[in-house]
Amino acid sequence: MARKEIRLQYSGYVIFAAKLISVATGLIFQFMLGRAIAADSPEYAIWGNINTILPYFTLLSGVVPFWVMRCVARGKDGATKTGLAINLLFSVITTAAYLIIIPLFLPLLLSEAGVSNPAVYLPFYLIVSVQIVEVYLMGLFESCLQARTPHSVGYGLILQQVFRVIIGYVLIIQLGQPLLGAVVSTIIAISVQAVYYFKLLSGELKQRIQWGYVKEWLKGSVLIVYSVVGGVIANFVFIMLFYYGGFISMDIYYAALQIANVITYAGFLSFALYPKLLTEKRGEDVTASMKTVLMFALPMTIGVISLSSSYIVLLRPGTAMYPGVEWVLVVLAVDSLVAVVSGIYGSVLSGVETVDRERLSFKSLVQSKLFRFYSLSYVHFAITIPITYYILTTYALHQPLVAAFSVCLVNSIVRFAMFLLLVIMVRGMFKVAIPWKSIAKYGSASTVMGVVLFLLPYTNRISTTLAWTAVGGIIYLALLMAIDKEARGLPKAIMQEIRGKKKSE
Repeated sequence: MARKEIRLQYSGYVIFAAKLISVATGLIFQFMLGRAIAADSPEYAIWGNINTILPYFTLLSGVVPFWVMRCVARGKDGATKTGLAINLLFSVITTAAYLIIIPLFLPLLLSEAGVSNPAVYLPFYLIVSVQIVEVYLMGLFESCLQARTPHSVGYGLILQQVFRVIIGYVLIIQLGQPLLGAVVSTIIAISVQAVYYFKLLSGELKQRIQWGYVKEWLKGSVLIVYSVVGGVIANFVFIMLFYYGGFISMDIYYAALQIANVITYAGFLSFALYPKLLTEKRGEDVTASMKTVLMFALPMTIGVISLSSSYIVLLRPGTAMYPGVEWVLVVLAVDSLVAVVSGIYGSVLSGVETVDRERLSFKSLVQSKLFRFYSLSYVHFAITIPITYYILTTYALHQPLVAAFSVCLVNSIVRFAMFLLLVIMVRGMFKVAIPWKSIAKYGSASTVMGVVLFLLPYTNRISTTLAWTAVGGIIYLALLMAIDKEARGLPKAIMQEIRGKKKSE
């Protein structure tokens, strides 16, 4: 099959634009959900808990797609269909395990978190099992598209978000079923997205299954499973937060997380960097991606910090009864920025690693930089879990705000330490030219914007908060275009990328 060149910046712009659109649709969805659930109801916290538990049953969803994307990027026929067959098998096995395990431990978890009548919420957890199959499908489809036409993932995301808001409005607002509406609308929206991706990949899915790939993938997948297990265990601190801090602590954390997650969308500007590095190891691509990502991530972070007290009450007004709750959002905002930059370095390390170029062996995998990279999550949870347990059981037991802030702070500090170790690893294998001049300009413009936003009067009104956000964006863009030549040329560059894409089709 003829290979199309990956358009690095065009793909990044499309994905980022899709993510910006999803900011609006996502906030609309979370606003509908958060405002429809009473302040003393555990349903919002349960929705957050559902999304914390699911990753434990989708551990294997990224194992095969990791190798499939590398095969597709290198033009190997049959990789997509073979990966789909294996991922569907994994999804059936893990869904069955979920349906057996959840009814056994859920009553204890919910009762300890202060939820009365836990049995009422069991059906919601069971319905969500459909998402496990969807996660396995989406993991495979998106990895294949990322290797060939990364921008297609952005189109699919927009489709999913629009459907989720429409269906969510009917179920959550019109029918008055917030938790059921959140679960069902998410399942249906992802199904629509999966059908769209299936159509895009229909040509590759007509190829023959190549069972010969499977042995190599499974052999190499020991490393990927090792990575995923470490990451999922590291997130166990948030189940501990729900269990020891109570459902209100999860309510606070999950509301803040929805706002802070917006910052991570800037990371999708480098979405095409990884597959690009698999075929062309050019340092200038890394530098360009870093510039583009930080141009948006820095002001988004400072903006969230400056308006944190207004943002935190948008979704859950009840959190206003806990003075200082905005500090949870401040910590998560900084953590999101670190995660975004870590993602760039992670893409560099994974993209330039050549352990799978030749015949894979367990010894070569263990000796690879990928193994060291994936070991960072084990170091992470080895530090965070005991510290979190001690804090939650000694100082923050059933103190929602103290518990949420403490867990987020510990997790963020350790993540930053792991980021520094990752930077050291990458420096030993690939030269990354950090655009310090550009970063200084972004930081200066962001700081001025942040000071102005901080001095504006506090508001808990949605319209005013959005107006302040727009003011901040205008100030940042105006200042940046005044001091940065590349920023002034960005609109023209985007149009050139779009026109170039149209000509290539």
